Amino acid sequence: MKDLIPEKKFYSKIILFGEYSVIQNSMALLIPYSLFEGQLTFRRDNTTVIDPELKAFSLYLKQLDDSGQLNFQFDQSSFEFDISQGLYFDSTIPQGYGVGSSGALAAAIFDRYEQESHSNLDIKRLKAIFAQMESHFHGSSSGVDPLISYLNSPILIKNRNEIGPVSIPKFKKGKGGIFLLNTKRSRKTEPLVNLFLEKSRNESYFNLCEDVLKPITNHCIDNFLNVNIELLLKNFKLLSAFQHEHFSPMIPKLYRDVWSEGLSSNDYSLKLCGAGGGGFLMGITDDFQKVKHVLAAHELRLLLSF
Repeated sequence: MKDLIPEKKFYSKIILFGEYSVIQNSMALLIPYSLFEGQLTFRRDNTTVIDPELKAFSLYLKQLDDSGQLNFQFDQSSFEFDISQGLYFDSTIPQGYGVGSSGALAAAIFDRYEQESHSNLDIKRLKAIFAQMESHFHGSSSGVDPLISYLNSPILIKNRNEIGPVSIPKFKKGKGGIFLLNTKRSRKTEPLVNLFLEKSRNESYFNLCEDVLKPITNHCIDNFLNVNIELLLKNFKLLSAFQHEHFSPMIPKLYRDVWSEGLSSNDYSLKLCGAGGGGFLMGITDDFQKVKHVLAAHELRLLLSF
């Protein structure tokens, strides 16, 4: 059994661009978000309270292992023993906010208990392992959230076959920026993704996402990585308008007017940050101080300025 390194932390993640469209093979850009973090540790008072979440996860992995379906070498006995000794995931990552709480947990457990030959752990294999692990929490998973936490690196998905670390450009600090708006409402990812998949069975809806949403998303990523702020503001607004019209079930009802106001005033544009339904929304503006005043009733956090 490996020694615990309590100070090893696994961070939350932010999907900058690619929510939902990545399911239809668009590009996606995701970054670690160090504001929230988690680590495996034991209770300081030496109590042996069994963590029900870890216990359920352990049973899930054991069932896969016993049936020969687990796709990596895992130290199940050490994991079960540590759970019996009060192991838990000490985390500040809010659950149901789309910032990768389950991804960080999966990454931490893999890092602690995997018994793989590291020469075999290329990024595609890691993604497949994490997809299987995180499916316990969401019913299905791409594996990207745990991958970002594990590598602690921004990830660019070009398509289903091309994925890898990417450098985030340095922006000159100015009045504008990308920010998060806290809806202060948690939600579950699985029903929202299932809704999108169900709607995508409709040919016209599928084609709309294919012909309109995917190109806008890809343009946003290209604009961001090439630091083309003027085009980024324009394409972000197009993305905001598309989601407002076609993803309304994913937008919390109390925030639809706020969303519309940004589009009509041109002060800011909002989009989903993850699956939607609650958690965080993401916004962009060319004047963050003005938006702070306009949206003074809401909790905003500047993600990056330009």
